[in-house]
Amino acid sequence: MGFFITDMDSIKQGKTTDIYFKRTETILRSKGVHKKVVAEFTASKLPKNYEWAVFAGLEETLQLLEGKPIDLYALPEGTIFRSRDVNGIPVPVMMIEGDYVEFAIYETPVLGFICQSSGIATKAARVRVAAGECLVLSFGIRRMHPAIAPLIDRNAYIGGCDGVSSIIGAETIGQPPKGTMPHSLIIVMGEEEAWRAYDEIMPPEVPRIALIDTYGDEKMEAVKAAETFKNLLAVRLDTPGSRKGDFPAIIREVRWELDVRGYKDVKIFISGGLDEYSIPPLREAGATGFGVGTSISNAPTIDFAMDIVEVEGRPAAKKGKFGGRKRVMRCENCGEFLVVSKGESAEQCPVCGGNLTEAHEQFIKNGEVIKEIPDVEKLRSYVLEQIEKFGLKI
Repeated sequence: MGFFITDMDSIKQGKTTDIYFKRTETILRSKGVHKKVVAEFTASKLPKNYEWAVFAGLEETLQLLEGKPIDLYALPEGTIFRSRDVNGIPVPVMMIEGDYVEFAIYETPVLGFICQSSGIATKAARVRVAAGECLVLSFGIRRMHPAIAPLIDRNAYIGGCDGVSSIIGAETIGQPPKGTMPHSLIIVMGEEEAWRAYDEIMPPEVPRIALIDTYGDEKMEAVKAAETFKNLLAVRLDTPGSRKGDFPAIIREVRWELDVRGYKDVKIFISGGLDEYSIPPLREAGATGFGVGTSISNAPTIDFAMDIVEVEGRPAAKKGKFGGRKRVMRCENCGEFLVVSKGESAEQCPVCGGNLTEAHEQFIKNGEVIKEIPDVEKLRSYVLEQIEKFGLKI
């Protein structure tokens, strides 16, 4: 039967939507109902009490909706936002205006794009904050369906990871794949033989990072690896959680034994069950790089919802939602958001007094994509600049 995956044509044909949207389209077309609506995408709250999130998934959304007779406005991809503004109003990250029947069946895939992409980018950004200046690599594709490896690694990179492990993910971001060596190589060949073979066969541009915890004591294996490799960059510890013990203490021992023997330039790279909460104590103990897998690839989604808030120019919203088209303003100084009604003006941030500017930009005008998404390097830089400028914490 092949792999259980769909293709772009099926998504564009609406086959990945929920059936009630298809039934709605059928009814509206049968009755000749064509009403212009404004629909907005908001997240009432963020997962696990996050204070902020990264908006992502816009590029795929534009590819899906291009050619449809709609207008689309959104925060630029990579914008860091809070779920609610300074007054507790949900912040619309994206807005679609047009005849509802023309885009009804795309609510499900659009939400899929932005919910999962934003979740991965947000988790990567939180890991980036926790790791500071340390190296962070995305190692998580093995925990999710391989068909979405490019999506995982692209958003992990946008969120702040320094590199990705998958070959296709690296191709997607235009970077070489990053990785070390697996336990399987050492188990098949034997530890020292595997180290020597890796050093001999891998081209010079591949960093020499030795996996050291397959069998023996980490600190002594680290010393042995430093003596075996000609130019060892780092040692990697990937000890299972059941055997870690006091992991910061192990790192300190490894660091001490390497230093006392003159290997102060050999770094310590850690992987295995890491997230933004486990990284800080490891970093303080002397770790200088992290391979983060499941917590990024399987990140909690940002639970956006799409809601119609205006029909034929009149405010209309279901209970629990805020009706009417809105202006989304953002402070240039502190990054806070202010959401006001369409006809309302706002110039000063109520938090810091800074200048407010329009946060939404128009990306689609009557079906034509009029603004392209920057490349991944610019998106990543944009995320990192916001983290630094606004002093974000996890």
